[in-house]
Amino acid sequence: MNAHLFNLRVYWEDTDAGGVVYHANYLKFAERARTEMLRHLGIEQDRLRAETGLMFMVRRLVAEYLRPARLDDELTVATQLKHLGGASLDLDQEVRRADHALVRLALRIACIGGDGKPARLPDAIVTRFTSLNTN
Repeated sequence: MNAHLFNLRVYWEDTDAGGVVYHANYLKFAERARTEMLRHLGIEQDRLRAETGLMFMVRRLVAEYLRPARLDDELTVATQLKHLGGASLDLDQEVRRADHALVRLALRIACIGGDGKPARLPDAIVTRFTSLNTN
């Protein structure tokens, strides 16, 4: 299964006083990477919500911090689909600097309706996520 790759650079605003990336900012990097993966699949979140009332939300997240990123580092966030369920998907994300894993994230993303309750993923979206296996 192939991963979607998102590249970024660490800016001053991402770091603490010592020039090391603040732990919560890895979650922001991962969120941006997931959003870009959705765009790559042709899924615009604001349009999805406007047309269907559906939204994606993080239900569970486990983070393993391995090494720090520092000011001006060039990073890549790899996002890989691990499991696609009826109303959720499991993703693995890894923040890397060159060949070194810095942070590993395991997530369950839920699809919810406007009422905040779980909602089945539409067939068209399931098909798009399934395409990640062939890219």
